[in-house]
Parts: sequence; C-alpha cells; structure tokens
Amino acid sequence: MATAISPLAPAAFPSLPPVAGVRLAGHRAGIRYKTPRNDVMVALLDEGSSVAAVLTRSLTASAPVHRCRAHLAGGSVRALVVNAGNSNAFTGKAGEAFVDATIDAAVALAGCKPTEVFPASTGVIGQPMPADLVAKSLPDAFAALVPAAGDAWEVAARAIMTTDTFPKGASATATIDGVTVTVAGFAKGSGMIAPDMATMLAYVFTDANIAPAPLQAALSAATDRSFNAITVDGDTSTSDTLVLCATRKAAHAAIDSADDARLAAFATALDAVCLDLAKQIVRDGEGATKFVEIRVTGADSDAAAKRIALTVANSPLVKTAVAGEDANWGRIVAAVGRSGERADRDLLVISVGGVQICASGMEVPGYDEAPVAAHMKGGEILIEVDIGLGDGSATVWTCDLTHGYIDINGSYRS
Repeated sequence: MATAISPLAPAAFPSLPPVAGVRLAGHRAGIRYKTPRNDVMVALLDEGSSVAAVLTRSLTASAPVHRCRAHLAGGSVRALVVNAGNSNAFTGKAGEAFVDATIDAAVALAGCKPTEVFPASTGVIGQPMPADLVAKSLPDAFAALVPAAGDAWEVAARAIMTTDTFPKGASATATIDGVTVTVAGFAKGSGMIAPDMATMLAYVFTDANIAPAPLQAALSAATDRSFNAITVDGDTSTSDTLVLCATRKAAHAAIDSADDARLAAFATALDAVCLDLAKQIVRDGEGATKFVEIRVTGADSDAAAKRIALTVANSPLVKTAVAGEDANWGRIVAAVGRSGERADRDLLVISVGGVQICASGMEVPGYDEAPVAAHMKGGEILIEVDIGLGDGSATVWTCDLTHGYIDINGSYRS
C-alpha cells in the first residue's frame, strides 16, 4: 500500500451515518502485507436483505467474480467477505477451492445459505492461496463485527485497500413516503482503473425497503454515470465488483418494481454516493497530481460522446501534457480524431479552463495561452469538447500520468 497520501485526497474520511441491519469488521489474515494491517473485510446483513451487483465483463475475471454472478440470481445477501493483497484471479482450481472454503466458513458463522455470501478479492493476479487462508480467520473477524456506524466504516474501507493512499467513503439520504432512508458505502481503487461495469471494489448499503429487481435497475443506471465514467490508466481489472445491499429496515411501503415512481428519490441518493466514490478513486489515481474533468457535447449520441471523452481521458499524450502543465491542445484534437466517432474539423470547438482555444478548423484568432497555462498549474483541470454535430453529451473523469505511476507499478509485487 502506498504511503504518501495523494495531494488530491479529501481532508479526512467522511463521517458516515449508521445503516440499520449492517455490521462491519476489519481483520488481519496475513495474506501479503509485511506491515501490520487489516486485509479482510466482513459485512453481515440482517435476514431479508436484498442485493444488487454489477461485475466486470473481463473474460479473465477472478473466481470470486464468477461466484458473485452466480449468487446474484438469488437476490438475497447475508454476508460479504473481501480480501486485499491477492486477487484470486487466474488461479485455476485452487482459486475455486479458496472461494468454496471462504463461503463454507461464512455460512457456518452467519447461519445462511451459500448463495447469500458474496466474496471478493483484490491484489496480485495469478498467485494461488491456501484454501483456508481467509476461512480460518473468519471466526475472529465475525467476533469483531460492530454496527455500521462511526469508525466502523473507515475500518472496513481501509481493510480492502491495495495501492490506495486513502480510504474512500460517501453517504446521502432520500425521503420515501415521508421516511428518511440512508445510502452509505466505501470503495477502493487507485490503479488498473478503466471499469467495464463498476470499479475495482465498492460496497454500498441502504436501509431502504427495495426488492432486488428495482435495486438492480437503480444500481445499473448509477454505475454508467459514475464508476463507468472514470479512468486512471485504461486497464480493466479482473476483480471489478460493485455490490449494493438493502436491509429493508426503513418503515416505508416496499418498492417492488423499477416502475415505482418512489424509486427516483432513492436513485438520486444512490447516484450521489456512487459518483462521489468514483471521483475519489480518480483523485487517488496512482501517482496523480491533477484531477481532470472532460465534458463532451454535440456528439451524434450520448454513447458517442462518452467514447470520445474516454479516448481523450485515456490518451497518454493528453495525460502527460496535463502532468507537465503544458497547454498542448493539439493532443486533444488528435484524440478526438481517433476515437472512432464522427467528428468534423470545421465544427469542432475545444476549451480548457473555460477558455476557447480552437474553432472553425483552427486556433481561435488572438488566442492567449496565458490563462490556459495558469489553469493547467492548478489541481483541477477542465477540458470541454463540442463536436458540433448532434445532441449527445457525456462527462468523464481522469487524472494525469506521472512518473509516480511507473514507480508504483514497477515495484508492485515487491
């Protein structure tokens, strides 16, 4: 785990409110880290809790991802068991045995069905672990469970960190039938971030009384606007897992359908939490010193706008220019042109920090680079691209690419 906290980090882990029906714990199983730290997170949910999840579409997904996908059909959750330090990906039959042992131990302790346990692992790929490495530590982890309130949130968030420099948490509330419901959660992620569903690991909890189907609908929509709109390095993880648990403790009538108008208030709160967590992941991008927002408008469709925005966001040339505080807008032009989406030289308009740089097929006459250069020296960078062809729009978030990224990943396994 990196030691220097990102210069883009928030001042402190936020104060998250309690969520009824959720208990959390962090525990040390000794998986990889030489310094004493928790590397296992356990969450125990009250009976009757519903679940939704979005999982990586990587074809080399980890064993826990495959198990979560199978368990999701049941719609019910009682326990989450997450380890850091080893992704349990590309570990063959040994990886399956590890998942089996972990689930069996959790089932015995939680008194639940195997399908109600959702495992996850993050860390190094391709290194099998002893099947009982986490399982044998679960009795102590379960003994440490406390209600999801106060410091318990940060303990849980820290337990799943790998190269993260700070724990990430967020919360919001909504009103359903006059009843206040809470949404709160935490995430980890710093490198290997170009999610193809969610992000590396994120866990969100609510006391809202929502059935699995509408819960899934809200989560899938929130994911596209948040975790699927960030990138650090263009690499999709084998472990990407986002799980949303609803304990259904709130005293409002159940929401059983995605067509229920009352779901909108909850969705707004969920969107806020997911977007907050996603942006924190970008702010903790490996070696990052700049937080970059890229807004694309005027594309053929929203999907086209997003593809253009992500092409700009993933461009090493754009990202290194931002790192070097160089207002080299030609790199943005080049990225737009190779995105695979329709663009017209004479309609394209590019602005940085609110200053229009090029339009009508060339640099704006009298363009003064000084205010743009000053903007590039800040920690928050805004790039706006108007394609000028349609109504499609999208916003994505990324960070700069510095030598710090190489330092972290060049020595990751050591």
